Amino acid sequence: MSTQPDLLYSEAEDDLRAAVRSLVTGRSDHTAVLSRAESGTPYDDGLWQSLAAGIGAAGLLVPEELGGQGAGHREAAVVLEELGRAVTPAPYLTGSVIATETLLALGEADGEATGLLKELAGGRTVAVLALPLSASAGAVLPTGATVTGVADAAAADVLLVLRADGLYAVRRDEATVEPLTPLDLTRPLAAVTTADDSGTRLADADRARAAVRRGLLAGAGLLASEQLGVAEWCLEETVRYTRDRYQFNRPVGSFQALKHRMAQLWLDVAGARAAARNAADALATGSAEVPLAVSVAQAHCSRVAVRAAEECVQLHGGIGMTWEHPAHLYLKRAKADEIALGTPGRHKEVLAELVSLPGPL
Repeated sequence: MSTQPDLLYSEAEDDLRAAVRSLVTGRSDHTAVLSRAESGTPYDDGLWQSLAAGIGAAGLLVPEELGGQGAGHREAAVVLEELGRAVTPAPYLTGSVIATETLLALGEADGEATGLLKELAGGRTVAVLALPLSASAGAVLPTGATVTGVADAAAADVLLVLRADGLYAVRRDEATVEPLTPLDLTRPLAAVTTADDSGTRLADADRARAAVRRGLLAGAGLLASEQLGVAEWCLEETVRYTRDRYQFNRPVGSFQALKHRMAQLWLDVAGARAAARNAADALATGSAEVPLAVSVAQAHCSRVAVRAAEECVQLHGGIGMTWEHPAHLYLKRAKADEIALGTPGRHKEVLAELVSLPGPL
């Protein structure tokens, strides 16, 4: 196995990107996303079925013998990059990555987990880990009856609930899911309450925590690809707008100050792409440097996505501040992603620990 990361996209990954982009562009434009988000039900079930079952994206991380595609994290990263470009409301990160990776970590010996994986791979069921979106692999994980800030709980058929004695699969009708008011309307949050005697036990406490941490680590690594997609769209849309918008009989993009800002942003996005691809490749190859690659990607990509979205809003001028323009959707997704699965500051602390360079107390 090569120790050098492969940061380039393969032909198969390019084909997958084209399929996902075509689907999302045709079924989930910004007007539709905003309309559904305003209604409080941002998900498009038809789009999800086409993505999960039609394209087979839900089973990319699941082995073929369990009904999945037998692909890997690089392919899942491509899907997330495209979903980020369109700020598509879909439980892909939470369900097809974090929950799926958690169940895979339990091993095929667990019959209940294996059965649930088959349902997830086929797109027949959506499972979500009942933990706050802000939870990170290295943090203390809550185990109370009520957990707040759970992303995509509204779209879940099964909730994976971490309790003091293990991990449980709780059907949605056995739980209380109370919607919260999120910053990012395209990724709803909820407070989830379950009874102590509800659900089916999947693993004991030690195996459960190890599996959940693996799921959160994979989620953080592939979240970087979603953030990359957000940043790429913001940069491309800003360049297009400033090329077409004239002031003083010149495109505003020709003004030197704006050219410098966009050139710097292009460099930042290029760096984010390298960091995100490195994290996806490390996860795909089972590299020993996964924690390092994930924390580097999150520390960098989180900030780049926010900066790209801020520049997009500002350089669009007045129209960028309107509700009708999609720039605010990207800014909100970028800000929400910045604190998801560990803040940039938390990941910098992890990096400091990895190189034995503790930060200030």
